[in-house]
Amino acid sequence: MQVVAVIGIGSNSVRMLIAEVEEDGFRRLTRDREGTRLFAGLDAEGNLQPESMEKTAAAVERMARSARKIGCDRLHVFATSASRDARNGEAFLKLLRDRTGAEPEIISGEEEAVLSFLGATEIAPKGEPCGVIDIGGGSTELVIGKAAEIDLAISCQMGAVRLFRMLPIEKKEDMPAVEAAAGKILTEKWNTCRVPPVPKNWIGTGGTFTALAALHRGIHWTDRTYMHGTCLPRERIREIGEKLAGMTPEQRLQLEGLQPSRADIVVHGICILLAVMKHLNADSVVVSEYGNLDGYIRKHYDQKG
Repeated sequence: MQVVAVIGIGSNSVRMLIAEVEEDGFRRLTRDREGTRLFAGLDAEGNLQPESMEKTAAAVERMARSARKIGCDRLHVFATSASRDARNGEAFLKLLRDRTGAEPEIISGEEEAVLSFLGATEIAPKGEPCGVIDIGGGSTELVIGKAAEIDLAISCQMGAVRLFRMLPIEKKEDMPAVEAAAGKILTEKWNTCRVPPVPKNWIGTGGTFTALAALHRGIHWTDRTYMHGTCLPRERIREIGEKLAGMTPEQRLQLEGLQPSRADIVVHGICILLAVMKHLNADSVVVSEYGNLDGYIRKHYDQKG
């Protein structure tokens, strides 16, 4: 048995999963998260600004220190959309290497999609094909497969932070423009792929989905016990999105179900989801609290996976 820590650097937050890994599987021990909004640090030339890199590196360093303090045997660090986009991504990796002693990597959008699928599909119907939607800050991944067999894995340049910077939402009447933009990006990507039959069952992973589950159930955003497995009908998703769109970020901060760092971008994430569900003709989506960190461990350590 060994203790493994995986730190994922997303466009909106840094997250860590620590797990005990044995030959027959792994057991999750603890999680950590810090909102750093790395994508917001990309300037017009496509470079990550020093302040943004420093804030994110400090969060990674803190988590790495915490992992080693509890006796972690292996530490893995990977970065996703914002780091992929950055012209100075290698400089960011050097900063992370210097601050943590780990060897960080920038993973491709397709690899991120596969990891999300491997992590989120624990709740998928056994033996049936299903799809996974992972909405991040800078990109959205869609995957279709069954068990560990992947039939389609794509990454689209649309995330909640990315579209927040492109198109403002101040009222519900602003939502269709964002949905249309997301739909156009997805359609263009979709048309370049050989798409397998679209499954009936879809699973969602990421902050947009856990926020929707908490708001739907009327629970606090930290109460993850009741988020996992929540089924969200498309009509209910739109209802929540339109309600939030009519509120100011300050008013959204008063909602127990909404993570404070997501108050300004949550409606953009919902618009992406609505556009994706329309494209897929999906009536509902099931929320998973597991994602690419869990998938990383399953891919690299879980011999059952």
